[in-house]
Amino acid sequence: MLAGAFAAAATARATGSLGLGLAVGALAGLFLSLLVAAAAIGLKSDVFVAGLAANILAPGLVSVISEAAYGTKGVLAAEALRASDWTILAVLAAAALLLALVLSRSVFGLRLRVAGEGDEVAKAAGIDSGRYRLAAHLIAGAASGLAGAALAAGIGAYVPGMTTGRGWIALVAVFLGGSRAGGVILSCLLFGCLFALANFAQGFAGSGAASMAELLQALPYLATALALIAFKRAEAGRGGRA
Repeated sequence: MLAGAFAAAATARATGSLGLGLAVGALAGLFLSLLVAAAAIGLKSDVFVAGLAANILAPGLVSVISEAAYGTKGVLAAEALRASDWTILAVLAAAALLLALVLSRSVFGLRLRVAGEGDEVAKAAGIDSGRYRLAAHLIAGAASGLAGAALAAGIGAYVPGMTTGRGWIALVAVFLGGSRAGGVILSCLLFGCLFALANFAQGFAGSGAASMAELLQALPYLATALALIAFKRAEAGRGGRA
């Protein structure tokens, strides 16, 4: 997401194009995800470790490129990238709905979900699991890059650390949504409402309700922790009954 945000800001700054900025942001996420796929699929590395390495790599790589190209490791303004909340919502909603339709209504989506059940299941169905795992990595990377680009478009700039843990919250949304597109979309809407409430609460800063505002700003992260605990307990309960 950070790579997508930076790539979008740099592209929009250079070209003056919002659409091109969003597209290049998605490509930046896809490129990093390709590195993860190369490690996880090509080199048989643990996919979680490979993903964690990419998450550690991205901020440092962005910092180096930003200093080399713009002489700063800080904020990179790109007024051409700025878009209204409705425009951002429309782009993300269209991407989410398109992906949901592909996963649920297409042959590719069916095979992708079968491959996700494991190599043995995929083999029994005559599906090359490696090819579909690669496709899943690339789609996820592009979606993450687009999400970062959308964050940058909301303020018209790239800001170091601007994702503030949203990638991990997205992972929790997958668990809460039962790994199904519709459920994940609803989970993301829930977290989005919590973030909107937290942003609204910032208006109370400096008043007598400052403590309440700080509590509201922590709601998305508190909800994430509670969701993880609930998911693990439910998973343990299913294992015990089995």
